[in-house]
Amino acid sequence: MVSWLDEKIGFETIDRLGQSRTPFLFVLSYDKSKIFVKPLNQLDDNISYKLEDWRSYPVEKLSKKVIFRKYPSSFEIYQKKMNKTIEEIKSGNTYLLNLTCKTRIETNLSLGEIFTYARAKFKLYFKGEFACFSPEKFVEIDGNMIATYPMKGTIDANTPNAKEKILSDKKEMAEHVMIVDLMRNDLGIIASNVKVEKFRYVEKIMAGKKELLQVSSKITAKLTSDWKDNIGSLLGQILPAGSVTGTPKCSTVQIIDKIESYDRDFYTGVFGVFDGNSLRSAVMIRFIEQEGHSLYYKSGGGITIDSDARSEYEELVDKIYLPF
Repeated sequence: MVSWLDEKIGFETIDRLGQSRTPFLFVLSYDKSKIFVKPLNQLDDNISYKLEDWRSYPVEKLSKKVIFRKYPSSFEIYQKKMNKTIEEIKSGNTYLLNLTCKTRIETNLSLGEIFTYARAKFKLYFKGEFACFSPEKFVEIDGNMIATYPMKGTIDANTPNAKEKILSDKKEMAEHVMIVDLMRNDLGIIASNVKVEKFRYVEKIMAGKKELLQVSSKITAKLTSDWKDNIGSLLGQILPAGSVTGTPKCSTVQIIDKIESYDRDFYTGVFGVFDGNSLRSAVMIRFIEQEGHSLYYKSGGGITIDSDARSEYEELVDKIYLPF
């Protein structure tokens, strides 16, 4: 059993390790109620991570045929949740809400194997409880500069004129603009000189055998020179991540709690590493967890007033994959 730290003690522990410039890993649940923090030189063998070229495990190649099946909830069940979301939008309680669902999956791979073989920029394996292979960076800090990279907008790369189509889609544009504005405001809480350095750039990611185009932006700001002494306090002020909640954040989180019929737990939380000088972190999406003898995959997408239920459902199902 993991002894999770609560929000207060967890962020105080992060602050303390930062003050001593001790390299550490942190894992934060979506609602910040469960926090794991450990110096890297004390990290358990059953925890592994990758943050771009920072990694704690050897590279291995997949050597067996993969079996993978998914059993998503019906479209009708999803549509009921989406209809409730649209009602909240029409009432002015939210403008964008990231609606997610939990899907049972079957595979012949263990969580550890899924982590090891997954192709992703950001990965975490945690004690046989869950694994994620995320394409989404949360924040990175280098020098006194902090940057965040909100990701909103996905399309099948094989769609004719896919890049032009996703960038010209009015619904996708509105969704992305709202998240960029939210993240600008979040960085403004803890830093100064907030700038959108890159707006709506497109990257290709692998979703199993399918290629997807994903739209992101880069937002930067300047922290005070003592940021290493206050890492936990800074993170606590900007979590949960806006890209996996919506806007306005406070009321949208409350609506998510009402509409989603399960506990996100660590899904859409954040993990990261402080190396004693710089910090990297990622949002825990593309997420699989163990419950008893079953595996569950959590996925979702942003809903606005212009969202189409069928296409949003198909996107949610498309995001249930193994990236081999």
